[in-house]
Amino acid sequence: MSPVYFDRFDSPIGPLTVAADEQGVRHILFAENRHDARGREHWQCDPDAVAEPRRQLLQYLHGQRRQFELALAPVGTDFQLQVWHTLAQIPFGATWSYRQLAERIGRPAAARAVGAANGRNPLPIVLPCHRVIGNNGALTGFGGGLPTKAALLRLEGIGIEDAVAADLFD
Repeated sequence: MSPVYFDRFDSPIGPLTVAADEQGVRHILFAENRHDARGREHWQCDPDAVAEPRRQLLQYLHGQRRQFELALAPVGTDFQLQVWHTLAQIPFGATWSYRQLAERIGRPAAARAVGAANGRNPLPIVLPCHRVIGNNGALTGFGGGLPTKAALLRLEGIGIEDAVAADLFD
């Protein structure tokens, strides 16, 4: 197994950690995460090795980038990978509901499973799980916290003033 390199850095939404190996970016972590990255104790700190992902993340967070051009290497089940791949299709400045995401992968009855896979996304921001909202338009759970989700949506020009925290599948 190839070494995983990481860097932790300050950003407009708080500290972020980006980790990558020779295949691509493996993880983007917030200061607090619901699910920690496996094998993290073996990662090696090397800011130069992840300079490009860090640069692109900061460009996005400063409103200077709308799309990422990075090799990605998330690890998950086939279903999770299908959901995560589909997240990348949600355009900048748009939102989809969990139901729409489930329909998009051809599994319209799987909104809850899609929500669970979304919650395990190891590459938030780049695979924009923050663009997934409740079926009623409300903000729902997010690994970086709802204030961070709201900030990312505002950054993309998505009005969230009327959105309230709600049950995931309302």
